[in-house]
Amino acid sequence: MNLEKIFRISASGLKANRIWMTVVASNLANANTTRTDDGQPYKRRTVIFEASSLEDGGFRNVLQKENDYYGVKVVDVVPDGRDFRRVYDPSHPDANDEGFVLFPNINPVEEMANLLEAARAYEANMTVVDTSRQMALKALEMGR
Repeated sequence: MNLEKIFRISASGLKANRIWMTVVASNLANANTTRTDDGQPYKRRTVIFEASSLEDGGFRNVLQKENDYYGVKVVDVVPDGRDFRRVYDPSHPDANDEGFVLFPNINPVEEMANLLEAARAYEANMTVVDTSRQMALKALEMGR
């Protein structure tokens, strides 16, 4: 595997994990948002990843099976399908006639675990980039 591919694979992971961390931060920031522009509570969002080919598209990829998948990409950021939390608070401005307020379907503990996982994956990709760079520099030094 050449150095360029290693950097491209790690860069795809860095980009995907940065997007994931941004989505998790948005979820945490809106954990108590009971009304958005559409009048509904904020809906937790989640990231959909997919293995991706970093090579140029087209006929060449079909013929070169060794270049199947090299990296990851974010396919979509989708709303979570879980139901909203119902909390009884008749004094809340968004309470319905029965006194219940719908809150986002966000569990802060789950979001923090996701944030840690994304941060560690990001760090792992940075370690790959740094180690590959150091190995390339050592190889150049050996060639002197």
